[in-house]
Amino acid sequence: MPSLASEPQSAETLVLASASPRRRDLLAQIGVTPDIIAPADLDETPLKAELPKVYAERLAAEKAQAVAPHHKEALILAADTVVACGKRILPKVEDEATARTCLAMLSGRRHRVISGISLVFPGGRQLTKSVTTTVVFKNLSHEDIERYIASGEWHGKAGGYAIQGLAAAYVRFIQGSYSNVVGLPLFEVGGWLSAHLRKHAS
Repeated sequence: MPSLASEPQSAETLVLASASPRRRDLLAQIGVTPDIIAPADLDETPLKAELPKVYAERLAAEKAQAVAPHHKEALILAADTVVACGKRILPKVEDEATARTCLAMLSGRRHRVISGISLVFPGGRQLTKSVTTTVVFKNLSHEDIERYIASGEWHGKAGGYAIQGLAAAYVRFIQGSYSNVVGLPLFEVGGWLSAHLRKHAS
């Protein structure tokens, strides 16, 4: 994918339907630079009794669909990452009280990080799937939680933590994709993009 937007847009033009700098950094890690950043502005409230996996896939698909009509000849990549304890979807944390609640809930427990990813192709064909990573935190002391609260890293993060920051010291076990916990499963996304480029080049 070229690093600058091209006119007219072509099938090699990649639109990232996310404003997340973490997702841009992750794509750069595998040599991909989105041509256009076009965040989708959607209501992200879970539906009644909606399961975390279904929620993540639905939001990713809806974000891609919201952006696609404005870039009909481009590839549209969208994602949504959720942290789940059992069937409970933890919020994207905006205040200290919620951050404390989430960290206390994650303390000493196994939880899942689920990213829904969706790719819309020129012509409207859409692929959507989810990737799940299991994470286990150590038992967090009051001091651990307050130290993390003071760092401010929790702000805007699903579940109230960022594994690529100070919270890495709290992770006792991880099973699955690390990049998925950061915000984008690179193995799956890279595979989709490579397959498309090979097909387009043939």
